[in-house]
Amino acid sequence: MADTVRPGRAQRVATLPPRERILDAAEELFHSEGIRGVGVQAVAERAGTTKAALYRHFGTKGELVAEWLRIVAADYVSAFDTIEERWPDDPRAQIKGVAAFVADTLSTLSHRGCPFINSLAELPDRHHPARQVIEAHKARQLRRLTAMCTAAELTDPEGAAAELTFALEGAQVSAQNGSVDQIAERLTTFVESLLAWHGAKGSPDPSGPPSHRS
Repeated sequence: MADTVRPGRAQRVATLPPRERILDAAEELFHSEGIRGVGVQAVAERAGTTKAALYRHFGTKGELVAEWLRIVAADYVSAFDTIEERWPDDPRAQIKGVAAFVADTLSTLSHRGCPFINSLAELPDRHHPARQVIEAHKARQLRRLTAMCTAAELTDPEGAAAELTFALEGAQVSAQNGSVDQIAERLTTFVESLLAWHGAKGSPDPSGPPSHRS
């Protein structure tokens, strides 16, 4: 039944232009086997093309990795846009929407993990073009979270956004390593507690972090 609705990979990819076939192959291989474990020859073969064609489109393997991560980052930007459009006048709902979006993706991360986190581990050179894509994406995401926290009139929007980032990224790592159960539920509860912690006027009690009800 599913095959009649969505064509198989070979049929679907065969209709793509060469550049998109290469990116499709790179996404599959980099995500499943890692960046260092995959050579350009393997990507070219998976895409049904040649190394020469791959280099014509991307120049270097580093640029191919960077372009793949730009696509992944664009998916997150689109998710944030959708959340803001759904709750245009309710920044607290937007923050909860971001948490729900991440919670919904945790099951797909349990096998291989977050492509950004995995790629950072394989890219120690901070001048690598792909690492720069990741750092720019994370900075942009933190700015958007801070803007949401500011609009929600949280007492410490910068601190709240940082704590949200810790929670969201920590949940992704925990989903990958299997160290914590009921991650999605715990993430949702933590974000609700964080909003309550930072929600009252005046400075929050510095004696400890938001409580986590379990």
